[in-house]
Amino acid sequence: MDFFGYLRENQDMLTFSFLQYASMVFQCVLAATAIGMAVAIATYRTPWLAALATGTASVVFTVPSLALFGLMVPVFGLGVLPAVVALTLYALLPIIRNGIVGLSSVDPAMVDAARGMGMGRLAILTKVELPLAWPVVLTGIRVATQLTMGVGAIAAYVSGPGLGDQIFSGLARLGGANSLNAIVAGTVGIVVLALLFDAA
Repeated sequence: MDFFGYLRENQDMLTFSFLQYASMVFQCVLAATAIGMAVAIATYRTPWLAALATGTASVVFTVPSLALFGLMVPVFGLGVLPAVVALTLYALLPIIRNGIVGLSSVDPAMVDAARGMGMGRLAILTKVELPLAWPVVLTGIRVATQLTMGVGAIAAYVSGPGLGDQIFSGLARLGGANSLNAIVAGTVGIVVLALLFDAA
């Protein structure tokens, strides 16, 4: 069977896997953004705390992805949960680092001016510092998204959702019927999703 014939025959299954993978990446990046920015906001004013937060996230990031997924299995078992937890942990570093850098690089004169206008600490954070830091924070989110998109395929090893199963099931039966089609379909699907997420 040719590639397009494989796509037609497995359209429903591939569409479901495509949407499932997109949902997993979106949820992981959303969770990592919420956690990472909370950590960045809590630590950016204190250099040693900022260094501790970045260093801790860096340690997690240095663990090989397959090993991290393996470490999740005894705790969470197989399925969606270990995949989501591992991917969220991987996405934290660029968000925490860029959040701290962005917030720390806001011009102190802007903060002093806001304070002189009677703004409190929360108002300064939400109306001055976060808007000015947003371009740097957004870069961290984009990096985290692409990182999650790439590593997410490995979640198939812990029965995670999405297109990774197409790739690894094809590799496991390489040389068999439609094995190459499955690999290409999974890979192309992830590439298309990566481009869509980056554009968004």
